[in-house]
Amino acid sequence: MLDIRELRKHPEKIQKNFDRRGWRTESSVEEILRLDGERLNMQTTLQELRHEKNQLSLQVAGRKKQGLEAGDLLRSVGRLSQRLDSLTGSLEEKTKELESILWRLPNLLDDDVEEADQVLRQWKDKPVFPFSPKGHMELCKSRGLVDYETAGGLMGSGYWIYRGAGARLEWALLNFCLEENQEAGYEMLMLPPVVREACGFGAGQFPKFAHEVFRIQDSELFLIPTAETVLVNLHRDQILNEAVLPLKYTAYTPCFRKETGKDPKERGMVRGHQFNKVELVQITAEEQSDAAFEQILSQAEHLMRRLDLHYRVVKLAASGCSFGMSRTYDIQVWLPAEQAYMEVSSVSNARAYQARRTNTRYKDGSGRIHHVHTLNGSGLATSRLFAAVVEQNQREDGSVGVPDVLVPWTGTDIL
Repeated sequence: MLDIRELRKHPEKIQKNFDRRGWRTESSVEEILRLDGERLNMQTTLQELRHEKNQLSLQVAGRKKQGLEAGDLLRSVGRLSQRLDSLTGSLEEKTKELESILWRLPNLLDDDVEEADQVLRQWKDKPVFPFSPKGHMELCKSRGLVDYETAGGLMGSGYWIYRGAGARLEWALLNFCLEENQEAGYEMLMLPPVVREACGFGAGQFPKFAHEVFRIQDSELFLIPTAETVLVNLHRDQILNEAVLPLKYTAYTPCFRKETGKDPKERGMVRGHQFNKVELVQITAEEQSDAAFEQILSQAEHLMRRLDLHYRVVKLAASGCSFGMSRTYDIQVWLPAEQAYMEVSSVSNARAYQARRTNTRYKDGSGRIHHVHTLNGSGLATSRLFAAVVEQNQREDGSVGVPDVLVPWTGTDIL
């Protein structure tokens, strides 16, 4: 959530920031400030009326102490009480109207976010095969790694079942990421895959994406679209000591989303209703924020390099940055058969946007209170990573080589 005080100070700058995203708000910054002005006027009027009522009440008490009649003053107090009740109700409605709009505003972009995507770097050259490379769906079917047909019959489209060596490969990817993240100083958490409605708002995913989650009937719970939804809410309504920051968390969860891929390149495990992901989150003081972003990006790249996969890092354009984020870099892995890059990690900095929504703060050494900064990145999205491992390590006979770092969990170097 944006700070209304910043909207008051820099309305034109913030409107231009929204325009850079290509974001069309339900209300312009000018209209929001008009509502805010009406609300502030109501608050001022309420304060004046309360003061007037208090003064009259003192006069009533004075007359009664002197044994004098105070009927006229009591009637005036009654009329003021009615006005106060009416204005209080109007103020509550105006406040809800304003808050409803503020909940729907995106985060402010960092100043250096540009209008077009920028490829910052890549690791290794694209793999070259002396044969026509197969897609991961064909490879997984022929090697018995993934069962799409049974999943389709049991759950419908957008799901798959890992089998045998395929299940071990997915498990290997999850364990590898979690172990490496813990060695890098991230505390591992095991999270329930459900969370309350308030956490969706806190993470900035609601109300914009509320229609994309699976809700649990007769409950305020929904299935999480990412572990970030839980992790950035861990310290909601708390005031942390600056000395404990940064806090670093990693967690594996199944992730659930209604969206599925419509592009032919997004078949198989590239996009589905349920997928696996290991998440990285840091909760920091403001001055630690930029360094934390680079740390998360570096950790995600470290995982990709140890897996020896060709990938690139892309700084997303203003229009491509996530709704609640000030900046986003994608790590995109190469799928040879599709001749396309697919995102396996989005590293983002929300600045204080999520913290305002979750009311997560910290006290600095001088006793001043600030909102924390929150950052997240996939470390990594293993279901999509699985497809890349299979495609980039395929052999002409249809077998698949296993990256060395995964062999301890797969028990074999070839599938």
